[in-house]
Amino acid sequence: MNKNMEVSICGVNFKNPIVTASGTFGFGEEYDEYVSLNEYGGFTAKGLTRMPRAGNPPPRIAETPYGILNSVGLQNPGVEQFAEHIMPDLARKYDTNVIANMAGNTVEEYCEMAEILSETEAAMLEMNISCPNVKHGGMAFGTDADTVSHLTAEVKKHCKKPLIVKLSPNVTSVSEIAKAAEAGGADALSLINTLLGMAIDINTRRPILANNTGGLSGPAVKPIAVRMIYEVSQAVKLPIIGMGGVMSGADAIELMLAGASIVALGTALFTDPCMILRVKDEMSAYMEKYNISCIKDIIGTVRMN
Repeated sequence: MNKNMEVSICGVNFKNPIVTASGTFGFGEEYDEYVSLNEYGGFTAKGLTRMPRAGNPPPRIAETPYGILNSVGLQNPGVEQFAEHIMPDLARKYDTNVIANMAGNTVEEYCEMAEILSETEAAMLEMNISCPNVKHGGMAFGTDADTVSHLTAEVKKHCKKPLIVKLSPNVTSVSEIAKAAEAGGADALSLINTLLGMAIDINTRRPILANNTGGLSGPAVKPIAVRMIYEVSQAVKLPIIGMGGVMSGADAIELMLAGASIVALGTALFTDPCMILRVKDEMSAYMEKYNISCIKDIIGTVRMN
């Protein structure tokens, strides 16, 4: 049986439903010797800020049971360097969709980045709203529904590409935030971002991370991701890029059953840079076992009790 793994969201065609999660794959160069980006349906670049950023001081990665904590702090060369040099190189070397991720501290920064990135060959833009709004006391943009709706609406005015809003799980109701992003004009949603966590060295009695807290990712967060993806899929009509603890083809299938159209690999790539090959093989085997000809046919088909 021919297995069709193609999925289309927001008018963008993905040859398979697996992409990389922002912040885990750099700009692709670190993984080139292991597996080609062309194996992926899409590649989400490292998070970009308006100006170059050095990130947080080390240590900024801490291993935990079934996951990692990170407080890298968005180290990146800045949006202009990406637009002028990195994105053209990616477009020349690879035949896959590139999703540019942007993170700002003000509405104006987000709008400026959307304008710059809209002129590149990136297929879609992903807006990280877990960033601190420096004009409003440092509260993250993504924790208040009115702020999310306003930010999304303003950025859409400057965005010529499909706009993905990346939701934070560190909220009371992710569905309400999703509805706010939809009301603001988002074309798609991605979730979940990392959960805020902390680890302490019992010998020094100090936090392991120099920044004290960090974002938890990896297998430990997958049940939360599945639940939130399902809730959001029931609350809005937007396509969802699902992520959070995907370590196998079965995990990817689970997120798609919950409502994700596309699934991102992140922390898994630190343990196996070639994970995409196994995930695709396992998804194909699942399709064969259940006589599924098109992978898109399983999206949101969980049978609730």
